[in-house]
Amino acid sequence: MNDAGTPQKILVIKLGALGDFIQALGPMAAIKKHHPNAHLTILTTRPFETFANECGYFNEIWIDDRPKFINLKNWINLRKKLNKQHFTRVYDLQNNDRTSFYFNLFKNNKKPEWVGTAAGASHRNISAKRTAGHAFDGHVQTLALAGIKNVEIDTLDWMNGDLTTFALKAPYILLVPGCAPKHPEKRWPAEKYGRLAKIIYSMGYQPVLIGTETEKEIANVIAQICPESLNLTGQTDLQQIASLAKTASGAIGNDTGPMHLIAATTCPCLVLFSGQSNPVRHAPKGKNIEILQKENLKNLKSEDVIEKFRPRQTTSNQSSTMH
Repeated sequence: MNDAGTPQKILVIKLGALGDFIQALGPMAAIKKHHPNAHLTILTTRPFETFANECGYFNEIWIDDRPKFINLKNWINLRKKLNKQHFTRVYDLQNNDRTSFYFNLFKNNKKPEWVGTAAGASHRNISAKRTAGHAFDGHVQTLALAGIKNVEIDTLDWMNGDLTTFALKAPYILLVPGCAPKHPEKRWPAEKYGRLAKIIYSMGYQPVLIGTETEKEIANVIAQICPESLNLTGQTDLQQIASLAKTASGAIGNDTGPMHLIAATTCPCLVLFSGQSNPVRHAPKGKNIEILQKENLKNLKSEDVIEKFRPRQTTSNQSSTMH
């Protein structure tokens, strides 16, 4: 539906998680372009409020507290809120049981056009291909049903974090050695990251460690093996990670959320996968992505990682010794 006369009111739903949200930003930009005069609202969760605000694609941001199914009062309030807005179309970029249920919160005489997987949707994608690959590819297929084409990965040009307080020395390479604690099989051993950092430093790059506060122990192991590393673990927000990626020579990391952010910026990335993950579905999306998969990451050698890595070319000859 194209804008004509009264501005449309469009709702976009995307709740999480980090990697999936990053892959949904390009589709959000395409929706904005397709409805240039519409009033766009996003329904998201608190961790992504800043993203939703800074990207510039939305006029209004709603925070979904994701009420439990037994919390009747909150469901009634959400139902009233949705129906009061008179949305003309909803783009469901979450497409899970919860957001499909949201479709049923609209009164029958107020149901908007719905682009997603919910039963009864006006633009329903039930193709098995939707979930065969990346979340981004599924969004591309679904949006095509609504006439939206030329969807691209958002390179996050609008994200700008302050790097002035960091002791960066170009050229540098980002190392992302952490991952969700519940998936230890996705984590390449810290000791091997330490050896990798020493190799990287010997080749003229500054190793830069990034991760969350809970990953400090991992980073400390690496920093002890390679004291020349710049340890920024627990010190960077998402905006700063994006800015670091834009000027880094490259990044090496596990199958974890920050790698999705880094990869989107076109930073050359090498992502390490164990046999427990499927890179066809879960690898980051970007223009310079390489995947290295080993059934058991403990058996992956630092030399194998270096051999696979292709950093960004620099003005100096320092990186030329890598291959």
